[in-house]
Amino acid sequence: MRKEIRFGGFGGQGIISAGNITGKAASIFEDKNAVLIQSYGPEARGGACSADVVIEDEKIDYPQITVPEVLVLMSQEAYEKYSDEIQDGGIMLLEKDLVEDVEQPEGVKQYKIPATKIAEDLGHKIVANVVMLGALVAVTGAVDEKKMKESVLSSVPEGTEDLNERAFESGLEYGSKLMKEEVPGR
Repeated sequence: MRKEIRFGGFGGQGIISAGNITGKAASIFEDKNAVLIQSYGPEARGGACSADVVIEDEKIDYPQITVPEVLVLMSQEAYEKYSDEIQDGGIMLLEKDLVEDVEQPEGVKQYKIPATKIAEDLGHKIVANVVMLGALVAVTGAVDEKKMKESVLSSVPEGTEDLNERAFESGLEYGSKLMKEEVPGR
């Protein structure tokens, strides 16, 4: 089983970090194979960036994303650049307050996550990427919940574990709520 996930946004949002944490959750904690390819714009903070993660049970023969199954887009620019590059039946997680002008491609499910707002309510918007990782787990199941949480906690700076754990749990809760609304009685 091959999963292709692209994270997109701007420098300073933790896009590369989110890709790294996801790959680490799959490869180190789930014992799968994972590859991360990152891309920065000309500026480090504020410029466009992306992280492509390929996860596979078997050996990865081709490390590049062909057509992603999941897009996690945290800026309007990332949406405009990548939204057309998704598999039929794919899933888009969009930062609700930063990706506003959207069309829903046929056959693609979109979920709007107010990750920055949730992070601000927790005390620091810098954990918006971790909120999005919680939502990613809830909506896609691409990585095991416990393994992703373990990866988050082993990847964040010392002293920020509690904040990041609350961010992950908040994103997980928000994503789970969206899934329950989608399937009544679930």
